[in-house]
Amino acid sequence: MRPLELVLAVAEVTAWVVAAAGLRHATLAAGAALAVAALQAAVEGARWQLVPAYGCAAALIAAVALGARDAGPRAFAAVGVVALCGAVALPLAVPVFRLPTPSGPHAIGSSTRWWSDAARADGFTGAARRELMVQLWYPAADRPEAPRVPYVPDASVFGPLLDLLGAPHFLLDHLALVRTHAVDGAPPAPGRFPVVVFLSGRGGFRQSNTALVEELVSHGYLVAALDLPSASCGVVFPDGRRVAMDPRLYDPARPGHPAFLDEAVPLLAADVAFALDRLDALDRDDPEHLLTGQLDGSRAGIVGVSLGGIVAAQACADDARLRACIVLDAFAPADVVQRGLHQPALWLSRDADTMRAEGWHEADVAETQASMRAVTAGLGDAGELLLLPGAYHLDFTDAPRYSPLLRWFGLTGPIPPPQAHALVSTSVRGWLDRWLR
Repeated sequence: MRPLELVLAVAEVTAWVVAAAGLRHATLAAGAALAVAALQAAVEGARWQLVPAYGCAAALIAAVALGARDAGPRAFAAVGVVALCGAVALPLAVPVFRLPTPSGPHAIGSSTRWWSDAARADGFTGAARRELMVQLWYPAADRPEAPRVPYVPDASVFGPLLDLLGAPHFLLDHLALVRTHAVDGAPPAPGRFPVVVFLSGRGGFRQSNTALVEELVSHGYLVAALDLPSASCGVVFPDGRRVAMDPRLYDPARPGHPAFLDEAVPLLAADVAFALDRLDALDRDDPEHLLTGQLDGSRAGIVGVSLGGIVAAQACADDARLRACIVLDAFAPADVVQRGLHQPALWLSRDADTMRAEGWHEADVAETQASMRAVTAGLGDAGELLLLPGAYHLDFTDAPRYSPLLRWFGLTGPIPPPQAHALVSTSVRGWLDRWLR
């Protein structure tokens, strides 16, 4: 819980105890709880998870004013216990979480760009040009007094995903209240930095691995996190247009009809090639006069998780400019298995038993295990496969921090979130350091 949320919980517990015990100053205690509720909403930002807490504060002062305690002290105390449990449990179950503090010496800057490829039509929508939203995370001069960039500035990007799940659109609004360690438009630190492209998973979003991205940036990498329209859960362009995830990405293969995913992967790999072109152009002349001369495209790597990992493998097979490839919990496309890779490649996944425990189909388990072993084995010393027993698919992202309920519902594994983050970030950074430095 955030500081004022915790103060609100304490104030409400205190006020109910004072009122239930029939002590003097019950009205004052109830008024103080309501005032704290108003202060918390104004300073930290209101969120739907605190509606029971706000209602509890308002109900308390009304009950005290109407003398409800005198009419039935036991019932009053019982109602108070139930109300307080709801007021505290929901914010704890769905917290405004904190990202881990990056361990590197650099502060972090962020700059979001809208890139358009006039030379290439959009293979998903048929639009005349392919467009991307890109968030650049870079080593920056320290500005401790500056406000930090929100984790997700516009939570409406989750709309298509929530529609798919049949969930209300406000469900993830609180992610806009989570703060990263980055400062928007901060002056960059001096130097030329290796470039890392980051790709999220199917139905994901570019900030899905912010903890990992910030760790890399703090150690001197510039990370370009791509939102891929029609593959990300939702992409919002600055002119207000919105592109939802293409539902065909979930279509299974049928006899004589390969899965649409097989067609989509090369299209998304072409987005990576376009991004590398734009990053090179940015190094020559940044239109925003921020990063000119600071991107070392000769030391470029890629990190992808889930679908992003599949695309990362394909992009490495297609583009020799990528000098290091890292795939997080994904199979290798058949084309990559057949052709092999020429770059050093790290696959970070889990063992077959853990995949089965999570509920994966046996065919998917077999494809993932066989394909990643085939590609890494073909690279000799330049290929490595690391397995994290107990890690579920979402444990390779920031998702375990979203709610402890994810573990109760079997969506994250028994491995503790800090341990999963440490294992993933240490392995990824070690591989990039080895091959890009």
